Order: sequence, then structure tokens, then C-alpha cells
Amino acid sequence: MRISYNWLKQFLKLDSNSEDIASILTDLGLEVEVIEKYQSVKGGLIGVVVGHVLTCEKHPDADRLNITTVDLGDGNPVQIVCGATNVAKGLKVPVATIGTKLIDKDGNEFEIKKGKIRGQESHGMICAEDELGLGNSHDGIMILDEKLKAGTLASTVFNIENDEIFEIGLTPNRADAMSHYGVARDLRAGLNQKNIFLELITPSVSKFKVDKRTLKIDIDIKDTKLAPRYCGVTISGITIKPSPSWLQNRLKSIGLTPKNNVIDVTNYVLHELGQPLHAFDASKITGKVTVKTLPAGTKFTTLDDVERTLHEEDLVICDDKGPMCLAGVFGGKNSGISENTNTIFLESAYFNPISIRKTAKRHALNTDASFRFERGIDPTITEYALKRAALLIQEVAGGEITSDIIDIYPKKIEDFTVFLHYEKTNKLIGQELPKETIKKILASLDIKVNSSSDAGLGLIIPPYRVDVQREVDVVEEILRVYGYNNINFSKKLNATIAKSSRTEDYKLQNIISNQLNSLGFNEMIANSLTTPEYTKLSDLLKDEYNVSMLNPLSNDLSTLRQSLLFSGLEAISFNVNRKNSGLKLFEFGKSYRKLLSGFNEKKHLSLFITGDRMQENWTNITKPSDFYLFKGFATSILTRLGYDKTNNIPVTNDIFTEGIALSVGNDILVELGSIKRSILKSFDIKQEVYYADFNWELILKLISNKIKFTPIPKYPSVRRDLSLLLDKNISFQSVYHIARQCEKTLLKEINLFDVYEGKNVPQDKKSYAISFTIQDTSKTLTDVQIDKIMNKLQTNLESELGATLR
Repeated sequence: MRISYNWLKQFLKLDSNSEDIASILTDLGLEVEVIEKYQSVKGGLIGVVVGHVLTCEKHPDADRLNITTVDLGDGNPVQIVCGATNVAKGLKVPVATIGTKLIDKDGNEFEIKKGKIRGQESHGMICAEDELGLGNSHDGIMILDEKLKAGTLASTVFNIENDEIFEIGLTPNRADAMSHYGVARDLRAGLNQKNIFLELITPSVSKFKVDKRTLKIDIDIKDTKLAPRYCGVTISGITIKPSPSWLQNRLKSIGLTPKNNVIDVTNYVLHELGQPLHAFDASKITGKVTVKTLPAGTKFTTLDDVERTLHEEDLVICDDKGPMCLAGVFGGKNSGISENTNTIFLESAYFNPISIRKTAKRHALNTDASFRFERGIDPTITEYALKRAALLIQEVAGGEITSDIIDIYPKKIEDFTVFLHYEKTNKLIGQELPKETIKKILASLDIKVNSSSDAGLGLIIPPYRVDVQREVDVVEEILRVYGYNNINFSKKLNATIAKSSRTEDYKLQNIISNQLNSLGFNEMIANSLTTPEYTKLSDLLKDEYNVSMLNPLSNDLSTLRQSLLFSGLEAISFNVNRKNSGLKLFEFGKSYRKLLSGFNEKKHLSLFITGDRMQENWTNITKPSDFYLFKGFATSILTRLGYDKTNNIPVTNDIFTEGIALSVGNDILVELGSIKRSILKSFDIKQEVYYADFNWELILKLISNKIKFTPIPKYPSVRRDLSLLLDKNISFQSVYHIARQCEKTLLKEINLFDVYEGKNVPQDKKSYAISFTIQDTSKTLTDVQIDKIMNKLQTNLESELGATLR
């Protein structure tokens, strides 16, 4: 939010420098992020003076140029070559002297230098209005008042305004500070605490009066819950034209573009007092003004020439013909102010914040008016702001007030009441503040003391402080005005020793994060919000599982993610497209699903690797990451967590081309594999990506605080390998299942350690290299027993899968 320092000075007679004011505002919670210099004319016309043309003769070598002698007020006339057709002897003109820096209409700076034009020296430039930034005309040089004295600074002639702009990072709760008056009100409280007592000056509306009662427009509020207060007045005989320079300068200083005098006044009062206003062309209003909702599907064209479809909950300002304005959000095309407008209906209202927010979100509109209405404005100044705007419109556009103000306010919005306990206040602050200091701060914040006792104060909070409704809120207000920096630190150190398990989630996360960092992984944190389109990429993700946002910022951020895979692929795609293709990433995050039984939220650890194993270096031969390297990373994590013995089982997840799951008993701890090309193509990733999904909640559940020991087997295990030739459509899952059925007791591990397709292998075949680990914990196995198991395995694989030994 941009706040003009000159504008603030209209409310408080300030003489401090801008840095001191910025410091006070920041301490009050209105953080000043930057202070910008503002000039109504860029460059401030520094170096431009009034010149008196003493002579003007034709250039001997150029028909369109003139050689002039110009008095700059220092007693040393200078020669200036000028190409303007209207230059003449005796004129008073603006002259940019040598060294002056001017800014053109495109914002580019150029310096006036001594030069020669067709052989004649030129010591400056006589300027047109567009060259000085005072207008758009380039028809000729500017001709000034002949009464001006040569050498007079142009900045004083044209009343150049210099200002300083505070860029305030306003927090959403501070609706009361969304105006210059609101900031001045807060600043006064801060200055009072520093024993600087200034009067808060409010613009007077005592001159408001009804000139004629010739144009009354009736108002009908259909739902006072959506529009608790609504005021209107008519003004006739106005003239639409550009605003005076003072009004334009105020708006330009805070980044607004002036439109015309009436619209500029409504914007001025909005930023002055925080009350949004809207002006309708009264000649375009048929019958009475009605504030109501319309049936769903009603079409309405707004000021930006966009036809919008109304929702049945959208509050609309209508006349007898139909909608004229989205209440508190955006005006309508057919009722707005035009060059031909001479009569207006001026609106000032207080609308339900929730209703306005929903309407603005539904139609993707974020206006200065909706920004304030949806956060809550001051309902007590609705009529005052209307009078203020009406007087300003009369000042800049003429006209007469042609109706009484109609103020529909059936149920007054009451002040908030809070009881403040001294004991609780001191406890929360951590220091005892004098009672008089507390009362003084509350008074400076317009918080009235309704009752007082030894225990505390009964307070009345003004309705514009929508963020102060609890006792703790009042304590926060006291503390921010008193000053956080003024709270003393205790010399006594209090500490609490917390007893927590060594298998607490955060502890294990730190352990694994450190391990992955040491292995070259970088941690990423992705947004939990994503697009619902990703459910089409996997059969395991369903549209009905999506947890959708009620008010999404965009369709791309409209649902909570069901998997961590796609946010990781987004990060990989972003990096690969920027030539960073060798990646190792991990993320601790959650997935979300909506089930029949309710919402399901699970924590995961995801791993990604892609590209080369190591950075390119003259000592290393580049080698791409592969499945076995990735499996090693996954296994090392489980080993670090105490899962030394895991089983490899086939994976059923359709996101992998090839993958396995690592399990303990019947519990799957992690699924890992190579991502399908069809999924990678959706992210424009052309290189192979390996992904692992750890069920972190299950891992935490299975980890025991007690260290368990199992004796090392006395008897050795035996490993036998088979190299099998299989049809391409046969998966490792089929091999695994048949092997387990053959031998359930002595067969401890089944591991696929190589897959080969290509030379010396038939086109419709592939080769699997599989290891089988056999062990009996009670005795040493004999060759006969081992051969019997292996022969049985081979026979079953040949008969059921058509496998052959290579």
C-alpha cells in the first residue's frame, strides 16, 4: 500500500523527516518496506529556468532553424539554436541550461550539452511542453507569462510537487489502516507515546447543503444483512473534465492514473478515508435503485467490457431495467460516467465483507473497493464520506446537490465490548505497565473506557477495528503502541527440559535429511496445492479422491495433491529446462485424499534422481544414474532406520515401467522404480527419472523405542543365480510369486539384479538375472537340499512361464 507523506501532513502537522516517520510506523506494525521519492514532473525541472528571448534571426545555413540570444537572468546572454516556428524576439520561454537532465515521454534520461548545429554554437535548449514532461504537445515551444523574471526557476513557475511515498506492507488484519486517515490515526498514537501530541485533523463537511430538491432517486434494500448501510445523493449540473493538478498529483503519487474529475474524487476519498464510493450516471437510471441478488445465470457487462454470469449470491445494484453494478466490486458498462454526464447518483455503503469477498473471488476481480470491503471498513463514516465526496465534486466539477441524503441503516452496527484484566495484560507482556500508561494508549487508539476497577477495564472498541474483538487483541494493541523494543529483558533464564522419544518424527527427519545431504541430495519443498489434471496420469489417482479448494487462486492450484510425484517432476522439468539436468532431490511432504470415510492425510518421503551420477569433470567419466544406484540410496535409508532385512517384492503401481517394493513382513515401506515415459512426456522430460515413495507414517509406526537384537545365524546362507530367457510381457512379479510358492521356509530372498534386451536375445524375449538366497537357521544345508530346491524352481518357471536357461 502506497502512502503519500504530503497527504499525511493534511491530517497531522508533521515536521519530522520521512525516515523517522517510517521508523515509527514500522514499530506500530505498519512496516515501511521502502521510501520512494516522487515528483509531479520527473526530474523536478532542475536546471530549467525562465529565459527572455532578446534576439531571433534566421540560421544562415538552415531554413527551418533560428539563432536566438536568450537572457537567463545572470547577466550573460547565451546563444541557442531553436527549430520551433513560434520562437520570436521578446518572448519569455523555458530554457534547459547546459548540464540539465530531462526525461522524455518514454522515461529515458538525456543531458543537455553544449553543441554546434549547422556550424552555430548552441548553449542550451528552448523547450516544448512534452520535452519538460508538462504535456503532450510538440507543436512549438512553451510561451510563458511575460511578467516572469528571467532566471526564475521553472520548478516554482509550474508548482512542481516533491513528495515521499511510503510503501507499507499491510497485514490483512489491519483494515483500519487502508487509508491515509487510518495511517495518520495510528501514527498519532505512536507519536503520543513519544510525548509528541498532535491534533488529528479531519476534513470538514460543514458546508454540505442541499441546493435544490429536484432529483430524488428512491433506494430499496432487499437484504439488509448483505447491505447493512447504504447512502445515496444526487448532484446535477456537473461538467466532466480533467481534474485540477493538485488532485491529479495526489493520485499519481500513489500510483493511480487520473480519469476525470468525478471518478478521481471517488478514488481520492477512497484512499483518503478508506470508504469506497461509486458514481452512477443518473440519466441512465430507470426508476429506483434496488440492492439485491439476482437469479443465477443473469448476464451482466462490467466496465472492462466483459460479460459476466452472475451467481445467485452476488449482491448487485439494480434499477428497474436490471443490474448496474456488482456491489462493492466493479461498476457496470451501461451506468458509468461518460464525457456527456451532467447528473450523477453518488453511492456510499457498507456491504457484508464475506459476501463481497466471495463475489470478487468468483469473478476473479480484485479492485481497490473490494480489497477494503472484504476486510471490513468503518460503518460509521458512510454518510460523512459521501458528504466529503459531494463537496469535492462540487469544487472540481461544479453542480448542485439536488436531493437529501438517503441513509438506510435499519440496524446500527454496535461497538465491540471487551474486559481487560490488568493481571493477564502484564502476564502476556512479560512486564507490568503502569495503569495510566495503559489508559493513555487506549485513549490514543479511540478505545473508550466504559468501566474501571482494580481488576481491569471495561472497554468499548470502535467498529472499524474488526481485528480487535478479544482481550488478547487489546493487549497486542497496547504492546505495539508501547513499543516492543521498550520491553525489558529478564536477567533470569527460565528453561524447560522436554522429554521426547528418540524416534520423534522431527528427529528421524533430521537424521535422514543429513544422510541424504551427504549423499548429494538437495531438499525441496513443493506446494501442496496442485492441478486436478494430474489424476489422468495414473489409474491409482481418482478425481473423486481430490480435496478441492472452495476459493482457488487458479485452476493450477485448486486441489490438494494426492501424490508427491508430480510436484517433484515439476521441479525436475524446471531445472532440466535451465540446463541443470543432473539432479538428486528429496522431500518430506503430505498427500491428501477424500474418501467415503472422511479425509485421509499421509506423510511421505519422496526421492528423485535423474541425469548423470556425478558432475562432469576431467577426472570422471560421465555415467548416467541407474536403478541399482537408486535402490542403494533407498536401502541405505532403511538401514539407517534399523531395517537391515527387507524383502523385494514386485510393485503394482502403474507409474513405473520397472519397479520394486521393499517390505518388512506384509508392510510395504517404499516403492521405487523408473517413471513411465508417458508421464515424463507430460512434463517435457526426455531423460530417465527414478522415483521412490516412502510410507513415512508406517515407518514411524513400526520403529520401536527399544533396540531389538536377533542372533547372527550360526549356519551359512547360500546364493544361487539363474539367468532366464522370458517373454517380454512377463513381469518380475510373476517370477517372484512362483518362486515363493515353491519354497516358503528356506527361501529367504529373491532379487532381480539384471534385465537385458538386445543383441543375442530374440526380439520378443528378455533376459532376467535373478539371485535366490537359501538358508536354514537350524542346520547347514547340503548340496542335495540346495539342488532339489533349485531344480524345483527351474521346473516350475519353465512349465508355468515358458522360461529357459540362457
